[in-house]
Order: sequence, then C-alpha cells, then structure tokens
Amino acid sequence: MKKQIGILTATRAEFGLLKPLILRLMEEDFCDAKVLVTGMHLSPAFGNTYMEIEEAGIPIAEKIECITEGDTPKDITNNMAMAMTGFGNYFSDNKLDLLIVLGDRYETLAVCIAAMNAEIPIAHIHGGEATEGMIDEAIRHSITKMSQLHFASTDIYKNRIIQMGEQPDRVFNVGALAVENTKNTEFVSREALGKDLGIDLTGDYAVVTFHPVTLEENSGVEQFDQLIDAMDAFPNMKFIITKANADAGGRYINHRIDEYAKKRKNVVAVTSLGVKRYLSAVKESCVVLGNSSSGITEAPCLRVPTVNIGDRQKGRIMPDSVICCEPKREAIIKAVKQAVSDDFRKKVKLMTNPFGTGDTSERITEIIRSEFDNYGNIGVVKNFYDIEVNI
Repeated sequence: MKKQIGILTATRAEFGLLKPLILRLMEEDFCDAKVLVTGMHLSPAFGNTYMEIEEAGIPIAEKIECITEGDTPKDITNNMAMAMTGFGNYFSDNKLDLLIVLGDRYETLAVCIAAMNAEIPIAHIHGGEATEGMIDEAIRHSITKMSQLHFASTDIYKNRIIQMGEQPDRVFNVGALAVENTKNTEFVSREALGKDLGIDLTGDYAVVTFHPVTLEENSGVEQFDQLIDAMDAFPNMKFIITKANADAGGRYINHRIDEYAKKRKNVVAVTSLGVKRYLSAVKESCVVLGNSSSGITEAPCLRVPTVNIGDRQKGRIMPDSVICCEPKREAIIKAVKQAVSDDFRKKVKLMTNPFGTGDTSERITEIIRSEFDNYGNIGVVKNFYDIEVNI
C-alpha cells in the first residue's frame, strides 16, 4: 500500500519553498502526498494565499483554520490551541505514515505536538538554524526534538542537530529548497511585473520585507519606522514592500506599510507576491532590504545584495552578499549605499552560495523512499545520541 505523507504549509513563504518537493512527491508511486493547509493561507487579511496552491495545480487535502483577528501574545496562544485541536481531530481520522514540516512557525509547533500525540513520525526541513532575535529559535529546536528525520541546508546546521542528541543516520544535509526554486522558476519580466503591480520599475528598485522581531520590545515596530525613514533618503529608488506575517505586531507593521505607500509614488505595497512574482522581483532588484530569511537564502541564489536589518536573523550563516546593520536610519542608509555600489555588486556576482546545488527535493524524496524501503515504517521511538566531550 502507498505511504500516506502529509505536507504542512501555513504561510506564503513556506509554500514557496515546499512547492518543488510537493510536486515531486505527487509524481511518486510509493506515496500519496496530502497537502495540509492552515495559518495565514486561510486569512483574508494575509491574502487568502491558499489560492496560490490551487493555481499551481496542487490539490489541498484539508484546510484547517487557526488565525484569529488579533496578533497579541494571547491571540498567538489561542491560534496555537486552534491548530492543535483542528489537527488533533484530523490526525485521529486520517492516520499518516509521515508528516513533513518546514521551519519554525508557531502553527507548525502546534501541529507537530498534535502529530506527536497521534504517534505520527515527523520529517523536519531547515532544522539546526539559529535566529536569536525571534521566538522561532525555541520553536525550531522544539520541532527538531519531536522529529524523526532531519533535512538540514548546510553541514553546520546538520552538526547542530546531531549536537542536540539526534542520531547521525537520521540527519541529512540536502541543501536549501530555495536554490532549487531559483534555478527552475520561469521569471516574469521587469516590465510585466511593474505593469502587474502598478508601478514603473525603470531604474533601480528594492524589494522590502520586514517582519516583527518577536523577542524584542515593541516587536520591531520602532525598527520598522527607522527603516521607512531610511527609505526616504533614496527618492530616486522604487520600493516593492511585501507585508509582514501573522506574528505579534504584524498587523501594526502592515498598517504602517499601507500608510507609507499611500503617500509615495515610488512605493507599492503587496500582501503577497506569490513565488513566481517574488523571485522575479528579487532577480531584477538592486537590493533586498529588511529582516526576512529570503534575503539570506533566495536573494544570494539570485546574486542580489541584501541589507539585513537588526537581530531577527542573527545566528544564521550569512552569505557574502548579505550586509548586516543596526536597525537605525543612518546605519541602514550606509548599508544600502554599500550594497548598490559597483564594487559590492561585482563581489556578489562572484560569490559561492553555501546552500547546495539545487537538487534538494530529489534528495529528500529519495531519502524518504529509502527509509520506507529499508524499515517498512519510520518509527517514532528515538534514542538520544551522546557526543563525547572533554570537560
């Protein structure tokens, strides 16, 4: 019988990364791939991005809502409770042989708890990474400890997972799915993208994404104000701003984005670009600006400079295309000027990408197939792997 494999997605960015893996698993004869949709995908406030999944020709096995109207810590806790209850019911009625999750979202943690209680094995993509300015740091490592298979994007991250007590033969460096996406995307032209978004993209433009900083006071709201003040120092540059996610403080930042864009002809705000338009926008831009992980993974794959602001991504491996700066107006202005300079652009064109060669979905699929072929099932019982250290 075919193995029943669930793939969880809660956000636009997450689906963008998972898309090649989902499409590959759909073609395999050893499994039935079931796409489970939750979180921001099902919220009108965040663009109802589940429609992007359907437009890609991917059937959705189940939609489970877990987003409320607010984004306070209490609201986030309520969202997690909704996710646990909804997926607990689903897993009770639909026994999976494996659940594939990516990253570090709070919805993902809640779903993994429900899967763990249902004794469903979990495969975790992008474990071992660090984001010291975010609550996602603790969430990511918690998911690692609940997972049976681990797909890291570099050897450094692989070794961190083993350091956390995971068996080395269940931890794999498969590179980043972002590399695969950038290699295989059919890009939209600059002219077509500008027409679609309603902005003239002639000349230099930046792609801006700024998410809440969940472990800092005011969730990065003051930092975002510093960012938009810095953007005003470049009146001849265009800006495409993609809105923040559903973390605490996200709705306020999105309100500020709308206010800012409404008063400026060189700025356009978009709830969600989707995978194809986002990667196309980054490819033709002069710089990616903000604190999103896409500036650390996707932008380097496309040889585009990134200005990474503040501590939200602190702890991650930073490719040579990334300039990190303090979340202060003058520091941001200085970093942008460096990023768009001819010397830095030349350096970026010649850099080596640390995130693999673009065959990640194939490698993940073959490892999962091999695990089922060799063992029949992926058990949920794990032994802690001790590393010998000299104290």
